[in-house]
Amino acid sequence: MFLYQLLNIFYVASQKEEESKNDSSRYKRGDLLEVPRTLFTHFGIYLGDNRVAHLIPDILPVFTKNTSAISTMVSNNRLVLGVIAKVASVRVDSLADFAYGSEILVNHMDKVCSQPPLDGDEVARRAEKLLGKVNYSLLWYNCEHYVMYCRYGMSISYQTYQFCTAVRKIVCSRKSSYLTALCGVAVALYLGCVTLLTVLPTLLVSFTIWMAA
Repeated sequence: MFLYQLLNIFYVASQKEEESKNDSSRYKRGDLLEVPRTLFTHFGIYLGDNRVAHLIPDILPVFTKNTSAISTMVSNNRLVLGVIAKVASVRVDSLADFAYGSEILVNHMDKVCSQPPLDGDEVARRAEKLLGKVNYSLLWYNCEHYVMYCRYGMSISYQTYQFCTAVRKIVCSRKSSYLTALCGVAVALYLGCVTLLTVLPTLLVSFTIWMAA
């Protein structure tokens, strides 16, 4: 009996902590919210009344038109498969569904973006106007592009920029150009077809990487 009461106390305390962590009274209409999801940060715009507009990939609409099922909280599995299939929409969810168990960061991008934020009502109006299906791209139009347009008037993604910069450092390096040349020559030698037509493309690719490094 004592153990049950103790566990119940811990459960109630954790529930209160969870509720207070993402208490809707902390947020104003037009606030930019962000939470960690999978490998990236997920963004949304607070509309008021415990509602968040956010652009989120979701594979479920490919398999069903059941709006009740689609409107449930998007799991990470649904999200990742939606990214791969490039199926996404701007939808409105509760704070809890948006947070997905994580603590919400508020208006952090105000410290990063050089552009001042728009009026809160204008931010929310833009967010609501874009509700519905979108042409999703992980690099060129994701949830960060959406919220940055709504709050600052410019559709950019710092995550995309950092990702592309990291990839460029890996791919466009002198080591990569050496490895490309060596691999190309090795494959040509293995196949026994060392000709100008097989060596020249390898050298051109290696040279391009070298010049971009």
